[in-house]
Amino acid sequence: MTLLQASYRRPHAGAGPTPTHPSSLRPIDASVVLRADTGEALTLDLGRWHDPATAEEQEVLAGVDGPVIDLGCGPGRLVVSLASHRVPALGIDSSASAVGLARKRGATVLQRDLFEPLPGEGRWATALLFDGNVGIGGDPSRLLARCRQLTGGRGQVVAEVGPPGTGWRCLTAWFERDELRGEPFKWAVVGADAIGALAGSAGLTVATLREMPSGRWFAHLEAAR
Repeated sequence: MTLLQASYRRPHAGAGPTPTHPSSLRPIDASVVLRADTGEALTLDLGRWHDPATAEEQEVLAGVDGPVIDLGCGPGRLVVSLASHRVPALGIDSSASAVGLARKRGATVLQRDLFEPLPGEGRWATALLFDGNVGIGGDPSRLLARCRQLTGGRGQVVAEVGPPGTGWRCLTAWFERDELRGEPFKWAVVGADAIGALAGSAGLTVATLREMPSGRWFAHLEAAR
């Protein structure tokens, strides 16, 4: 997963070397956090980015139909997992570093803004929004409507959301490490208790909402009838 291309700026001399976008950090530096303008550190497991898809993720992926478009694919672990099971999949990410890493892993990916024209518009069977990517752009209703457009109103959207009680809110966020801070971007946090209303505003409905043993939550959305 990646969020948006984040270039870091150095606040003062002596702050140390400027880090790259977190998708290119290997091993993952635990001091990198996703910070919101509220001051909170948002939940984000950077360690998953470079690892293979987890058993839980593979279980979720086993229930989707292809072809699949993974929005905010990062280093491509989900695309690689799907391809290994002969499910056609394409990853989309705006980060050049993430796309480069994904291609090295053999993933089929494009460096694009997901709101710009994409291949196969209206013909994707499944759109993925893992790792909180339902927050991309800070407007979940617009993003879910885009997913409905990409799946032609006939496919499904699988979105990872926060636990019940999270609600939803739009934030300005940035990547941060020690005294270094990345460029800010719009982001949103969406919980299991809020996804139904947001989906409805985009012409979608919640087909299933599931908590995994790890505590991660996944909503399966389909077009409202």
